[in-house]
Amino acid sequence: MDDLSRFKQTYFDESAELLAVAEAGLLRLAPGEVDMDEVNAIFRAVHSIKGGGGAFGFNDLVAFAHEFETVMDGVRNAEIPVTTELVDTLIRANDLLARLLSHASDETEAPAGTTDDTVAALRRFLGKDETPAEEPPAAPPPATVYPDDEDDEAGIFGDALAAIQAARDDQPASGGPIPEGKVRWTIVFRPKAELLLSGNEPTYMLRALRRLGEAEVVCHLDKLPSLRDLDAELLHLSWTVTLLADPQVDRAQIDDVFEFVADDCDIRISAEAPPPAVIPPVEPASVPQPAPVSTAANLPQPAAPAAPPTTPAATTSGSAKPGDGAKRPNGGAGGTGGDHSGPTTHTIRVDLDKIDRLVNMVGEMVITQAMIAEHLRDLPPGQFQELLEGLEGLAQHTRELRESVMSIRAQPVSSVFSRMPRLVRECAAMTGKEVMLVTSGETTEVDKTVVENLVDPLTHMIRNSIDHGLEGPDERERIGKPRAGTVHLSAAHRSGRIVIEVTDDGRGINRAKVLSKAIEKGLVQPGASLSDEEIDNLIFLPGFSTADQVSNLSGRGVGMDVVRRNISSLGGRIGVYSTPGEGSRFVLSLPLTLAVLDGMVISVGEERFVLPLTNIVESLRPKPADLHGLVNKCDVMMARGEYVRLVHLHRLFGIPKAIDDATKGLVVLVETEDGSRLGLVVDEVLGQQQVVIKSLEANFRRLDGVAAATILGDGRVALILDVAGLREMSRHNTSGSDAGSPSASPSLPAPADRSDQRQRQTV
Repeated sequence: MDDLSRFKQTYFDESAELLAVAEAGLLRLAPGEVDMDEVNAIFRAVHSIKGGGGAFGFNDLVAFAHEFETVMDGVRNAEIPVTTELVDTLIRANDLLARLLSHASDETEAPAGTTDDTVAALRRFLGKDETPAEEPPAAPPPATVYPDDEDDEAGIFGDALAAIQAARDDQPASGGPIPEGKVRWTIVFRPKAELLLSGNEPTYMLRALRRLGEAEVVCHLDKLPSLRDLDAELLHLSWTVTLLADPQVDRAQIDDVFEFVADDCDIRISAEAPPPAVIPPVEPASVPQPAPVSTAANLPQPAAPAAPPTTPAATTSGSAKPGDGAKRPNGGAGGTGGDHSGPTTHTIRVDLDKIDRLVNMVGEMVITQAMIAEHLRDLPPGQFQELLEGLEGLAQHTRELRESVMSIRAQPVSSVFSRMPRLVRECAAMTGKEVMLVTSGETTEVDKTVVENLVDPLTHMIRNSIDHGLEGPDERERIGKPRAGTVHLSAAHRSGRIVIEVTDDGRGINRAKVLSKAIEKGLVQPGASLSDEEIDNLIFLPGFSTADQVSNLSGRGVGMDVVRRNISSLGGRIGVYSTPGEGSRFVLSLPLTLAVLDGMVISVGEERFVLPLTNIVESLRPKPADLHGLVNKCDVMMARGEYVRLVHLHRLFGIPKAIDDATKGLVVLVETEDGSRLGLVVDEVLGQQQVVIKSLEANFRRLDGVAAATILGDGRVALILDVAGLREMSRHNTSGSDAGSPSASPSLPAPADRSDQRQRQTV
């Protein structure tokens, strides 16, 4: 039972991936622009879910998936035209399939009638009544096996019936010379009797073979029992298919047809090509003739030894093994027997908890290695050289191990971006607007934990852009913009963090309306003087909304508040930039990983801090001539031809016994994600070190200017600084002419002050 549960969980995991593939393909379907590769991918996804569901006895799921894939089969056969109504129905069907999978996973029954409406809608596209179709007549026998093929206009099963006698005698229904420029494939398909119980249907496979070329099907009835012993749930037939195809059709394409039934059938495939033309023509007697090839022998005994090399027939016969359908031969139609070599996917599904434990162990290993290095640092030079070299090698291996483990958890943000087209489609329909979504940077990788927490923030931000930012089609046309508004979703690595931007070309933030609403709701005092940046950040306040009416999209004032809260919980920041009449840009800045980072350890007084290495530009000791003071503002330093704001960490955090004179200490020049620079005044730079990130908010509380905490090699706890947060603190904590004096600089802010600063924080 445990093994079965494990297999079920694997099936549910794979089905979730297949549903995502199907949804992405459905969202790309459009009338007049049908990509058959997309259609086939959707069909295969639904068929795979159906097949696995049949193996575990999920009958309701299998029955609904059958209706779904029947419509998809009609689409790929060009029998059902792609319309907007069809795509909408298929998207609903995909959602319903996800619900049925959820019920199966929870081992609960779906409510009665859950699928009725969607099944009726699907059947209308097939030209069927909403009531179940009548059972097909009992005769002739092949028709009872394939009720879905009574509308088969090509009549491949009619050809099979005409050739039944030939099949019984093990004779091909057709033979003769092979047309020039063609390859004749012979496929013997002998499914196991239980094939139908797994939800698979030979009908689809035979139709798929027909799409590869001119197919002639022979149905074998040698295993058909008497009527008294007939079990309608078992399959008693087998087939031989003679396929005339172009040389471009190779063994891999035929294997793909049987990809989902490789374990439940015996498949034997052989290929024949016409004899090569001889140029120039010569007398027949002077040319050695190739050995004759017996087509009849190839059909019933496909596993017979291959003909000599001089024969034009190259046999690729053999029983289908598990996974054969996914393998690729090196050769094409003329491959040799048993040749299944080719590129395969070398992956393994691992429980995420195991990876998390591995990440934690690597983190502890990093701490232990740092502790050993700290203890050996005081050894006399020249002694224990081998020990020091071994420690250096251990540090290198630890770094490589850490990077490898982090790459296991890394995932492209495409898994999140792929959900957004569906959201845009629904929001556009609800608001009556025309919206085009543009994405870039989908391959940007980030820690899985970060990826999982991006869905809600991006959902709220895109809804906000469509509902509040974009104008209606008529208004856009009137002011000279395209009728369709554009929402651009992008991701990129920048300064050791991942930066995700949501940009729209709408009307921008109406600052007058935002300020008026904030005053009306009591969030801002009347008469308050706020900068444009501060007004823009009011949209993140709890309960704030500019919507006049509550709708399914907005009006309750919880969306953007949720965005800020979720991003802050990940150690990230969010900023908003808006230009009236041109649009708005929301910028999310998040850490790449929540586990380990490379940092520079610095000292301020008796305290130790860690600066992320990716933020550091350089460290230097300025000369007195390089330092300047701005009245009522801050201290600045001339560095590389530009003025940089100086931030005295001991003043910002209220640390005693620290060096106050920058010319006697050090200035660490750091860069934020948006390219702005700061000069952090510190006592000393102690050295570079890998540190394990420990969440400060989860273990203590959130502190402005601090991203997280870590444990140093000597066992001390050090805070990991947030460079952008330090910039904001320095802006808000400098006022008056004595801003540069230590007495005027605040220590760590009180909780009430931190709340106000978080509301105004931006990138």
